[in-house]
Amino acid sequence: MDLRFGDGKPTDEEREAVDALLGPPESSWEGADRDARDETDLRWARGGREARDRRDLLLPGLHALNDRVGWISEGALDYLCRRLTVPPAEAYGVATFYAMFSVRPRPATVLHVCTDLACATAGAGELCAAVEARLGPENGVKVERSPCLGLCERAPAALAIRAGHPPSGDISARPAFEDEAVQADSGGPGAAAPGVGNGKGRRGREPRYATAVTAPATPEAAITAATTPEDAPPEPAPALAVPQTGDPTLTLLRRIGTTDPTSLDAYRAAGGYTALRRAFALGPAGVIREVTDAGLVGRGGAAFPTGRKWQATAAQPDRPHYLVCNADESEPGTFKDRVLMEGDPYALVEAMTIAGYATGAHRGYLYLRGEYPRALARLTHAVAQARARGLLGDDVLGQGYAFDIEIRRGAGAYICGEETALFNSIEGRRGEPRSKPPFPVEKGLFGKPTAANNVETLVNVLPILTMGAQAYAAIGTPSSTGPKLFCVSGSVRRPGVYELPFGATLGELLTLAGVRDGLRAVLLGGAAGGFVRPDELGIPLTFEGTREAGTTLGSGVVMAFDDTVPLPRLLLRIAEFFRDESCGQCVPCRVGTVRQEEALHRIAERTGAAAAGDVALLREVGRAMRDSSICGLGQTAWNAVESAIDRLGAYE
Repeated sequence: MDLRFGDGKPTDEEREAVDALLGPPESSWEGADRDARDETDLRWARGGREARDRRDLLLPGLHALNDRVGWISEGALDYLCRRLTVPPAEAYGVATFYAMFSVRPRPATVLHVCTDLACATAGAGELCAAVEARLGPENGVKVERSPCLGLCERAPAALAIRAGHPPSGDISARPAFEDEAVQADSGGPGAAAPGVGNGKGRRGREPRYATAVTAPATPEAAITAATTPEDAPPEPAPALAVPQTGDPTLTLLRRIGTTDPTSLDAYRAAGGYTALRRAFALGPAGVIREVTDAGLVGRGGAAFPTGRKWQATAAQPDRPHYLVCNADESEPGTFKDRVLMEGDPYALVEAMTIAGYATGAHRGYLYLRGEYPRALARLTHAVAQARARGLLGDDVLGQGYAFDIEIRRGAGAYICGEETALFNSIEGRRGEPRSKPPFPVEKGLFGKPTAANNVETLVNVLPILTMGAQAYAAIGTPSSTGPKLFCVSGSVRRPGVYELPFGATLGELLTLAGVRDGLRAVLLGGAAGGFVRPDELGIPLTFEGTREAGTTLGSGVVMAFDDTVPLPRLLLRIAEFFRDESCGQCVPCRVGTVRQEEALHRIAERTGAAAAGDVALLREVGRAMRDSSICGLGQTAWNAVESAIDRLGAYE
């Protein structure tokens, strides 16, 4: 597709999907019928500047089409481009960037079957083969082998997504059949767009779509989810992903399983919004001081001091400031943020409000990965309830502070977990990382100062303010303070999210999870992390402790593998993942991830001297990616393979 508009025309259904999000077109220049307008409409263009200010609605618009029809036709894309005055070539580049979209005809139902690390060891290959043998386009279903769905504690997992309007009946009464659509709350950096506002006076709603999750999945359950999702068994409560539920010593997970996640009153009765009231008493500078004194660092893997980031954002004279919550946890083996959002959504809403207040932001964007339908439903409900009760909006808690949250749904791109790629995605561009500097605290979302944190980092702010910085800093170690969430999966009897203070050892965590006999290796940090041996379980789970041990803590992934798991096949799957997820922007990553996979294919069945040449090539390619890739994806794509070769003797 080139820069010009094509000859394709949108169907009535596609036009309705876009208009439900954007409102009816005001001018023939943005898609209205020319013969239905005043003749002056033919003499000059109207509304172009306003439409260009809504470029950030491109991703929601693509979701609207995909949710309604199941794919994005040329005519539908042309119509969306006219509405937003986006060149079709650019929109095509965005639409083809995300794995959950299709620009080719496909069935209305797509069944995503996870084939990543945890699911692969739990029989995902056999599950895929059985489902593919019984389902196909002739059954109205497209089966796709998917990267991690964030359901590692219930592997193997499958997610069915059906386009179109949901069937009649009370969908909300069926937990397995999520029925919430993203509702954009603003038109981006400028004024609100028609049909989009701060929760008031919307002209329409984005089309709804239906999903059903099944995990652990059997072929029969996956087929039921894809063909009759209303008959799929209900998803288990988030508490089942937290083996420690009910433990009075928990801090971050204490409400999960004990407090109704859909009830704002229940959340407030369990101590909710105490932290926000203290934040208003302290003032923005006081909040930043508490967070700094508590020693909170980012929980996404980079471990950057949160207080310094907030202070740097707040000090910028350029306005407006933005807050971004990175809820696009796509690292294989990671699911802690999903459990927090599903089981305690109001905590995230409160924490984002506090962060916005501290950094001088009046608008927060919550970027949620597209494979989390229940988290989307819970957060959409929580934001609406908080807004209705005066906890979001023009006057939060009567304190004269205005703050609101807009949820943006990702569409299947691991790279969008990198903060600048996430900014590009929100802005309606391809989710490719930006070069730094300038850093986000100076020029982030929409070119304005932006503080970006992940879900776990933000939720940690609540106990800091309720218990005080000193009490919080007393948890853990002097360099790694506070509690930490760990995602344990693989060869353990009790997989799930565990909360431990920093400083607990890997062995202590695996004992809690019930590691099985015959432990071969443990992967720390997910696909971008590193392997450790069974004789290294004394490693302290801190940022400095794992660094000294020559590995990484990352986002808290702990995947155990016993001696039944074929290690070469596992490494090949990691290489396939990085090749698929590379955005292709920089040569070292674009070429290096392909060369890494090719070499691993060649040596998968060879060992010793026969593999030595390819192992040497892997080291050379890995160094090049690490030293010269633009972002962390390319810089870490070699880590797990390197550690398996050096620590586990994978190809000896």
